Amino acid sequence: MNRLTVLLLTALAPIAWGTTYLITTELLPAGHPLFAGLLRSLPAGLLAVAISRRLPRGAWWWKGLALGALNIGAFFPLLFLAAERLPGGVAAAVAGAQPLIVLALGALVLHERIRPLTAAAAVAGAGGVALVVLGPAADLDFWGILAALGGVSATGVGMILTKRWGRPSGVGPVAYAGWQLTAGGLLLLPVTLLVEGVPASVDGEAVLGYLWLGTAGGIIAYTLWFRGIQQLPVIAPGLLALLSPVVATALGTLVAGEAFTPVQAIGFVITLAALVSGQIFARRGRTTAPTVEPSTAPTLVARR
Repeated sequence: MNRLTVLLLTALAPIAWGTTYLITTELLPAGHPLFAGLLRSLPAGLLAVAISRRLPRGAWWWKGLALGALNIGAFFPLLFLAAERLPGGVAAAVAGAQPLIVLALGALVLHERIRPLTAAAAVAGAGGVALVVLGPAADLDFWGILAALGGVSATGVGMILTKRWGRPSGVGPVAYAGWQLTAGGLLLLPVTLLVEGVPASVDGEAVLGYLWLGTAGGIIAYTLWFRGIQQLPVIAPGLLALLSPVVATALGTLVAGEAFTPVQAIGFVITLAALVSGQIFARRGRTTAPTVEPSTAPTLVARR
């Protein structure tokens, strides 16, 4: 599979995640971000493990737990909390900080050289989404912004560790995503039951919303996303994350009737330009870390 194909398939993940904010505000019961994160992760993760019939072994038990905690267990509740407290475009736009986080961590942990043009694209992307956030109609709720920043920081660290640890030999991307979704969901389960509980009622629209988030935004998106992280320079998927605010802003305007000012339009264009140019600059860089661990890594046992 060539790099362009991998890039396009990886891009489908943040595009799907860009719908999360609209789904949350329009279809899901209010006041239950933990429950939403639980239903998005645990059923999808168990399904992926059942399909792949693969379980982790050795060090991958704790590695899978760590990645699941960062990419799922911490990210999902913060994501849904931000979605409930902020307009869709504002909540997703905070993801514009992620390329900067990934760029810095990539240099510190993976020793990837920070290329000036790539760094400029990351800064431009962050500036573009800032213009979207700071539109006059934006409601900059403090706790919502804090939750969104916490979420993208957790996934930024998760991306770096995913790149550094690779994927065990013989393990497919579905199983790999399933481990993390299951681990994150299991971490969310007791917290959800103790802190939030189950919604008093779940109507048909909510069921459709949960199904969408668990399939398109869960097992499918994360399978493509983790595979892309392992096959592309780490900044490439970091920049692709900018698609999430682009999609969320467009949906917030077209479907939810949120305001879209000329200033936000400028930010929108800058974000898209940074995304495209950043991918071009990243392509000239050196890809580090193998997509899978060496064949000497612990093998996996089949389930049943």
